[in-house]
Amino acid sequence: MRGLRKKVFVTAGYNTVFFGPGRKEFNPKKPMRPFEEYLQEAAEGTCRQLANADFDEGVIGNFMACRFLKQGNIPGFLPYVVPNLLHKPCVRTEGACGSGGVALTNAIRSILSEQADSVFVMGFEVQNTVKAVYGADYLAGADYISGKRKEGHAYYFPDQFSKRAGAYGEKFGKDKTRRGMAKWYELSVRHARKNPKAQEYHNQVEDLFALGMTPPNPKTFLEHLNQYDCSKVSDGASSLVMLSEAGLDKVGVNREDCLEIMGFAQCQADVTRVPEDHTFMPTIAAAGRGALEAAGVARDEIGVFELHD
Repeated sequence: MRGLRKKVFVTAGYNTVFFGPGRKEFNPKKPMRPFEEYLQEAAEGTCRQLANADFDEGVIGNFMACRFLKQGNIPGFLPYVVPNLLHKPCVRTEGACGSGGVALTNAIRSILSEQADSVFVMGFEVQNTVKAVYGADYLAGADYISGKRKEGHAYYFPDQFSKRAGAYGEKFGKDKTRRGMAKWYELSVRHARKNPKAQEYHNQVEDLFALGMTPPNPKTFLEHLNQYDCSKVSDGASSLVMLSEAGLDKVGVNREDCLEIMGFAQCQADVTRVPEDHTFMPTIAAAGRGALEAAGVARDEIGVFELHD
Protein backbone atom coordinates (compact mmCIF):
# COMPACT_ATOMS: atom_id res chain seq x y z
CA MET A 1 0.00 0.00 0.00
CA ARG A 2 1.43 3.36 -1.00
CA GLY A 3 1.41 6.37 1.29
CA LEU A 4 -1.18 9.07 0.75
CA ARG A 5 -0.50 11.37 -2.22
CA LYS A 6 -1.93 14.40 -0.39
CA LYS A 7 -2.95 15.38 3.11
CA VAL A 8 -6.36 14.24 4.36
CA PHE A 9 -7.92 15.57 7.56
CA VAL A 10 -10.82 14.59 9.83
CA THR A 11 -12.81 16.97 12.00
CA ALA A 12 -16.18 17.69 13.63
CA GLY A 13 -16.89 14.19 14.92
CA TYR A 14 -20.18 13.58 16.70
CA ASN A 15 -21.83 10.55 18.31
CA THR A 16 -25.41 10.10 19.42
CA VAL A 17 -26.21 7.93 22.42
CA PHE A 18 -25.83 4.28 21.46
CA PHE A 19 -29.15 2.94 22.62
CA GLY A 20 -30.25 -0.54 23.53
CA PRO A 21 -30.21 -3.11 26.36
CA GLY A 22 -27.94 -1.83 29.11
CA ARG A 23 -29.11 1.79 28.98
CA LYS A 24 -31.35 2.74 31.93
CA GLU A 25 -33.84 4.40 29.60
CA PHE A 26 -34.18 1.34 27.36
CA ASN A 27 -37.65 -0.22 27.47
CA PRO A 28 -38.56 -2.56 24.61
CA LYS A 29 -42.25 -2.13 25.42
CA LYS A 30 -42.12 1.58 24.59
CA PRO A 31 -41.85 3.09 21.09
CA MET A 32 -38.26 3.39 19.91
CA ARG A 33 -36.70 6.57 18.61
CA PRO A 34 -37.06 6.65 14.78
CA PHE A 35 -33.88 6.32 12.76
CA GLU A 36 -34.40 9.74 11.15
CA GLU A 37 -33.85 11.39 14.55
CA TYR A 38 -30.49 9.68 14.98
CA LEU A 39 -29.41 10.91 11.55
CA GLN A 40 -30.61 14.45 12.28
CA GLU A 41 -28.88 14.64 15.65
CA ALA A 42 -25.55 13.40 14.31
CA ALA A 43 -25.63 15.68 11.27
CA GLU A 44 -26.53 18.74 13.34
CA GLY A 45 -23.84 17.86 15.88
CA THR A 46 -21.20 17.79 13.16
CA CYS A 47 -22.39 20.84 11.23
CA ARG A 48 -22.55 22.98 14.40
CA GLN A 49 -18.78 22.61 14.72
CA LEU A 50 -18.16 24.15 11.29
CA ALA A 51 -18.25 27.80 10.27
CA ASN A 52 -19.59 26.76 6.88
CA ALA A 53 -21.29 23.38 6.31
CA ASP A 54 -20.35 23.22 2.61
CA PHE A 55 -19.74 19.72 1.29
CA ASP A 56 -18.88 18.32 -2.13
CA GLU A 57 -20.12 14.80 -1.41
CA GLY A 58 -21.87 12.68 1.19
CA VAL A 59 -21.24 9.07 2.25
CA ILE A 60 -23.40 7.03 4.62
CA GLY A 61 -22.53 3.57 5.94
CA ASN A 62 -25.18 1.11 7.08
CA PHE A 63 -25.80 -2.64 7.19
CA MET A 64 -29.20 -4.26 6.56
CA ALA A 65 -31.48 -1.20 6.77
CA CYS A 66 -33.69 -2.96 4.23
CA ARG A 67 -34.29 -5.72 6.79
CA PHE A 68 -34.31 -3.89 10.13
CA LEU A 69 -36.07 -0.73 8.87
CA LYS A 70 -37.67 -1.90 5.62
CA GLN A 71 -35.98 1.15 4.11
CA GLY A 72 -33.79 1.33 1.03
CA ASN A 73 -32.23 4.24 -0.88
CA ILE A 74 -30.41 5.37 2.26
CA PRO A 75 -28.33 8.06 0.45
CA GLY A 76 -31.57 9.96 -0.06
CA PHE A 77 -31.57 10.81 3.64
CA LEU A 78 -28.29 12.74 3.44
CA PRO A 79 -29.83 15.85 1.79
CA TYR A 80 -32.64 15.54 4.34
CA VAL A 81 -30.27 15.95 7.29
CA VAL A 82 -27.66 18.08 5.47
CA PRO A 83 -29.54 20.38 3.04
CA ASN A 84 -26.23 21.47 1.48
CA LEU A 85 -25.95 17.99 -0.07
CA LEU A 86 -29.06 18.40 -2.21
CA HIS A 87 -28.25 17.51 -5.85
CA LYS A 88 -24.69 16.50 -4.93
CA PRO A 89 -23.13 13.02 -5.13
CA CYS A 90 -24.22 10.81 -2.22
CA VAL A 91 -23.56 7.11 -1.77
CA ARG A 92 -24.32 4.38 0.76
CA THR A 93 -21.63 1.83 1.65
CA GLU A 94 -22.22 -1.67 2.97
CA GLY A 95 -19.61 -4.05 4.25
CA ALA A 96 -21.28 -5.92 7.11
CA CYS A 97 -19.84 -4.75 10.46
CA GLY A 98 -17.25 -2.77 8.50
CA SER A 99 -19.85 -0.58 6.77
CA GLY A 100 -18.76 2.55 8.61
CA GLY A 101 -15.11 1.87 7.88
CA VAL A 102 -15.89 1.47 4.19
CA ALA A 103 -17.70 4.83 4.31
CA LEU A 104 -14.52 6.42 5.67
CA THR A 105 -12.26 4.88 3.03
CA ASN A 106 -14.65 5.98 0.27
CA ALA A 107 -14.44 9.54 1.55
CA ILE A 108 -10.64 9.36 1.75
CA ARG A 109 -10.48 8.16 -1.85
CA SER A 110 -12.71 11.02 -3.01
CA ILE A 111 -10.30 13.48 -1.38
CA LEU A 112 -7.22 11.75 -2.81
CA SER A 113 -8.70 11.61 -6.31
CA GLU A 114 -9.37 15.37 -6.12
CA GLN A 115 -13.04 14.87 -6.86
CA ALA A 116 -13.88 16.49 -3.53
CA ASP A 117 -12.35 18.77 -0.91
CA SER A 118 -15.00 18.22 1.74
CA VAL A 119 -16.98 15.04 2.34
CA PHE A 120 -19.67 14.55 4.98
CA VAL A 121 -19.50 11.00 6.35
CA MET A 122 -22.07 9.24 8.53
CA GLY A 123 -22.56 5.74 9.86
CA PHE A 124 -25.66 4.43 11.61
CA GLU A 125 -27.45 1.30 12.73
CA VAL A 126 -30.93 0.81 14.17
CA GLN A 127 -31.35 -2.87 15.06
CA ASN A 128 -33.64 -2.95 18.10
CA THR A 129 -36.65 -3.05 15.79
CA VAL A 130 -36.97 -6.86 15.98
CA LYS A 131 -36.43 -9.64 18.51
CA ALA A 132 -32.89 -10.93 18.88
CA VAL A 133 -33.45 -14.25 17.13
CA TYR A 134 -34.84 -12.49 14.05
CA GLY A 135 -32.06 -9.91 14.14
CA ALA A 136 -29.50 -12.71 14.27
CA ASP A 137 -30.95 -14.12 11.07
CA TYR A 138 -30.78 -10.70 9.39
CA LEU A 139 -27.15 -10.32 10.45
CA ALA A 140 -26.33 -13.73 9.01
CA GLY A 141 -26.60 -12.00 5.64
CA ALA A 142 -23.03 -10.83 6.21
CA ASP A 143 -21.97 -14.37 5.34
CA TYR A 144 -22.72 -16.56 2.33
CA ILE A 145 -26.44 -17.27 2.79
CA SER A 146 -27.01 -19.94 0.15
CA GLY A 147 -23.72 -21.67 0.91
CA LYS A 148 -23.49 -21.57 4.71
CA ARG A 149 -26.66 -20.35 6.44
CA LYS A 150 -28.67 -23.58 6.26
CA GLU A 151 -26.15 -25.46 8.38
CA GLY A 152 -25.62 -22.57 10.79
CA HIS A 153 -26.83 -21.90 14.33
CA ALA A 154 -29.94 -19.80 15.05
CA TYR A 155 -27.53 -17.19 16.45
CA TYR A 156 -25.39 -17.47 13.38
CA PHE A 157 -22.51 -15.06 13.89
CA PRO A 158 -22.03 -15.59 17.62
CA ASP A 159 -21.71 -19.28 16.74
CA GLN A 160 -19.10 -18.53 14.07
CA PHE A 161 -17.02 -16.79 16.73
CA SER A 162 -17.76 -19.60 19.18
CA LYS A 163 -16.16 -22.04 16.75
CA ARG A 164 -13.12 -19.79 16.53
CA ALA A 165 -12.96 -19.53 20.32
CA GLY A 166 -13.09 -23.32 20.58
CA ALA A 167 -10.26 -23.73 18.09
CA TYR A 168 -8.25 -21.04 19.86
CA GLY A 169 -8.76 -22.79 23.19
CA GLU A 170 -7.56 -26.09 21.76
CA LYS A 171 -4.43 -24.43 20.38
CA PHE A 172 -3.51 -22.06 23.20
CA GLY A 173 -5.33 -23.49 26.23
CA LYS A 174 -8.97 -23.20 27.24
CA ASP A 175 -8.32 -21.44 30.55
CA LYS A 176 -5.98 -18.90 28.97
CA THR A 177 -8.54 -18.24 26.23
CA ARG A 178 -11.42 -17.81 28.69
CA ARG A 179 -9.37 -15.47 30.88
CA GLY A 180 -8.36 -13.44 27.85
CA MET A 181 -11.96 -12.97 26.74
CA ALA A 182 -13.05 -12.12 30.28
CA LYS A 183 -10.39 -9.40 30.40
CA TRP A 184 -11.58 -8.18 27.00
CA TYR A 185 -15.13 -7.85 28.40
CA GLU A 186 -13.89 -6.09 31.54
CA LEU A 187 -11.86 -3.51 29.61
CA SER A 188 -14.68 -2.85 27.14
CA VAL A 189 -17.16 -2.02 29.89
CA ARG A 190 -14.62 0.05 31.82
CA HIS A 191 -14.06 2.13 28.70
CA ALA A 192 -17.83 2.49 28.23
CA ARG A 193 -18.20 3.85 31.76
CA LYS A 194 -16.08 6.83 30.72
CA ASN A 195 -18.49 7.78 27.92
CA PRO A 196 -22.01 8.92 28.93
CA LYS A 197 -23.24 8.06 25.42
CA ALA A 198 -22.02 4.46 25.48
CA GLN A 199 -24.52 1.62 25.68
CA GLU A 200 -22.79 0.10 28.72
CA TYR A 201 -22.30 3.44 30.50
CA HIS A 202 -24.80 2.48 33.22
CA ASN A 203 -23.24 -0.94 33.84
CA GLN A 204 -22.53 -1.08 37.61
CA VAL A 205 -21.24 -4.65 37.93
CA GLU A 206 -18.38 -4.58 40.45
CA ASP A 207 -16.43 -7.66 39.34
CA LEU A 208 -16.60 -7.56 35.56
CA PHE A 209 -13.80 -10.08 35.15
CA ALA A 210 -15.63 -12.67 37.25
CA LEU A 211 -18.74 -12.15 35.15
CA GLY A 212 -16.68 -12.59 31.99
CA MET A 213 -15.40 -15.90 33.40
CA THR A 214 -18.94 -17.34 33.36
CA PRO A 215 -18.62 -20.82 31.78
CA PRO A 216 -20.25 -21.11 28.35
CA ASN A 217 -23.45 -23.19 28.32
CA PRO A 218 -24.43 -24.68 24.95
CA LYS A 219 -27.89 -25.55 26.32
CA THR A 220 -28.76 -21.88 26.71
CA PHE A 221 -26.43 -20.18 24.21
CA LEU A 222 -23.18 -21.41 22.65
CA GLU A 223 -20.51 -24.03 23.24
CA HIS A 224 -17.46 -21.78 23.62
CA LEU A 225 -18.87 -18.28 24.26
CA ASN A 226 -21.03 -16.82 27.01
CA GLN A 227 -23.38 -13.91 26.46
CA TYR A 228 -20.81 -11.42 27.80
CA ASP A 229 -18.42 -12.28 24.98
CA CYS A 230 -20.92 -10.87 22.48
CA SER A 231 -21.71 -7.21 21.87
CA LYS A 232 -25.32 -6.08 22.04
CA VAL A 233 -27.16 -4.58 19.10
CA SER A 234 -27.34 -0.79 19.24
CA ASP A 235 -29.31 2.07 17.80
CA GLY A 236 -27.17 5.11 17.07
CA ALA A 237 -25.33 7.28 14.57
CA SER A 238 -21.94 8.94 14.19
CA SER A 239 -20.71 11.53 11.72
CA LEU A 240 -17.64 13.56 10.80
CA VAL A 241 -16.11 15.49 7.93
CA MET A 242 -13.20 14.42 5.73
CA LEU A 243 -11.18 17.29 4.23
CA SER A 244 -8.31 18.18 1.95
CA GLU A 245 -6.13 21.18 2.79
CA ALA A 246 -8.36 23.32 0.57
CA GLY A 247 -11.35 21.87 2.39
CA LEU A 248 -10.14 23.31 5.69
CA ASP A 249 -10.77 26.83 4.41
CA LYS A 250 -13.97 25.78 2.68
CA VAL A 251 -15.70 24.69 5.89
CA GLY A 252 -13.86 27.16 8.12
CA VAL A 253 -11.88 24.98 10.52
CA ASN A 254 -8.34 25.36 11.78
CA ARG A 255 -5.78 22.66 11.12
CA GLU A 256 -5.08 22.27 14.83
CA ASP A 257 -8.72 21.25 15.31
CA CYS A 258 -8.32 18.29 12.94
CA LEU A 259 -6.73 14.87 12.90
CA GLU A 260 -4.59 13.92 9.93
CA ILE A 261 -5.02 10.55 8.24
CA MET A 262 -1.53 9.07 7.98
CA GLY A 263 -2.46 5.84 6.23
CA PHE A 264 -5.26 3.39 5.61
CA ALA A 265 -5.92 -0.01 4.09
CA GLN A 266 -9.05 -1.79 2.94
CA CYS A 267 -8.99 -5.53 2.31
CA GLN A 268 -11.74 -7.83 1.09
CA ALA A 269 -12.06 -11.55 1.83
CA ASP A 270 -13.88 -14.13 -0.31
CA VAL A 271 -17.20 -14.59 1.52
CA THR A 272 -17.81 -17.99 -0.10
CA ARG A 273 -14.71 -19.60 1.40
CA VAL A 274 -14.53 -21.41 4.73
CA PRO A 275 -11.60 -20.28 6.96
CA GLU A 276 -8.59 -22.57 6.68
CA ASP A 277 -7.43 -21.75 10.21
CA HIS A 278 -10.01 -20.68 12.80
CA THR A 279 -7.26 -19.22 15.02
CA PHE A 280 -6.02 -16.72 12.45
CA MET A 281 -7.72 -13.89 10.54
CA PRO A 282 -5.64 -13.24 7.40
CA THR A 283 -7.80 -10.41 6.07
CA ILE A 284 -7.47 -8.43 9.30
CA ALA A 285 -3.73 -9.13 9.30
CA ALA A 286 -3.44 -7.86 5.72
CA ALA A 287 -5.39 -4.70 6.53
CA GLY A 288 -3.27 -4.03 9.60
CA ARG A 289 -0.01 -4.48 7.70
CA GLY A 290 -1.27 -2.29 4.86
CA ALA A 291 -2.29 0.56 7.16
CA LEU A 292 1.02 0.51 9.03
CA GLU A 293 2.99 0.42 5.79
CA ALA A 294 0.96 3.28 4.31
CA ALA A 295 1.54 5.38 7.42
CA GLY A 296 5.21 4.44 7.60
CA VAL A 297 5.03 3.39 11.25
CA ALA A 298 5.74 0.24 13.24
CA ARG A 299 3.44 -1.45 15.74
CA ASP A 300 5.46 -0.24 18.72
CA GLU A 301 4.90 3.37 17.62
CA ILE A 302 1.11 3.09 17.94
CA GLY A 303 -0.32 4.53 21.16
CA VAL A 304 -3.88 3.18 20.90
CA PHE A 305 -5.35 0.31 18.91
CA GLU A 306 -9.12 0.27 18.50
CA LEU A 307 -10.41 -3.05 17.24
CA HIS A 308 -13.86 -4.13 16.09
CA ASP A 309 -15.08 -7.60 15.16
